Amino acid sequence: MWIDGLPSGVLDSSRDEPLHRQLSEVIRQGIAEGALPPGTRLPTEADFQGKFGISRSVVRQAMAALTNDNLIQRGRGRGSVVAPQHEHHRAVQKMSGLSAQFSNSGDSVTTEIISLERAADPRAQKALGTSELLALNRRRSVDGESIAIIHTWLPLSLVPGLEAKDLVDSSLHETLRARFGIPVTAGHRQVRAVSASAELSASLAVPLAAPLLVLEGTSCDDQGNAIEYFCTWHRADRVVFDVEAISDPPGSRLLSTPKQTSLPQNGAADATDLSETARSIATQMNDLAKRMSRLG
Repeated sequence: MWIDGLPSGVLDSSRDEPLHRQLSEVIRQGIAEGALPPGTRLPTEADFQGKFGISRSVVRQAMAALTNDNLIQRGRGRGSVVAPQHEHHRAVQKMSGLSAQFSNSGDSVTTEIISLERAADPRAQKALGTSELLALNRRRSVDGESIAIIHTWLPLSLVPGLEAKDLVDSSLHETLRARFGIPVTAGHRQVRAVSASAELSASLAVPLAAPLLVLEGTSCDDQGNAIEYFCTWHRADRVVFDVEAISDPPGSRLLSTPKQTSLPQNGAADATDLSETARSIATQMNDLAKRMSRLG
């Protein structure tokens, strides 16, 4: 049984963290690592009490927290079992955004606009070549559950008259195409793992320091012009990134990450260099798409 392999000292009453939270984190880890797959019956309250020397109330508080997070299911007379996984898959190499991909899978996707205002950001200014920026903060939910926080910066001159109401439960990329005539055709993406800050913990309803997957990068139009810089924090327990892997033809060289253009000392970006960088990104993405098509 899973509980038999746990050290008895894994719960420590001398720590600041309450025992019920320590216990729930031990079970969360077991679920995340696959030691407790969906459908697994959890140990009984008596099993947990005997193993760790804790009270029944501690066990019940831990189980209540896991139930509220939809990680376990409890029923009278059948104990607690690990709930089915609700994973949402996102293809990182596709230009279509989270909203379009999840909607295509049949899930109910909603978008809440947290804020839309003029705001500066050094990374966005460097990527987009202007300090005149519109900052858009959104929360995406699937079937009523928050799964992603999206921060996006756009050149103010590209989206005159854009209002928050225009983007509620809508795709930004589709809005750019349909309303402003700006197609999103290429881009550069990076993925990294971070822990949830207090703000992200509250926004995504996850524990403080819970694992998150961050997708960040720049998107370009069909002329290679950078039109968007974004950072999206995804719940790692709900979202899976899918990547199509292909073999390189003999003698080919790996594509390198495009060189980032630095801002001049006066703070104004060199528009020519930024344009060349964006065109390089678009060309590389198009070349990769052609190679994948031939191999398919």
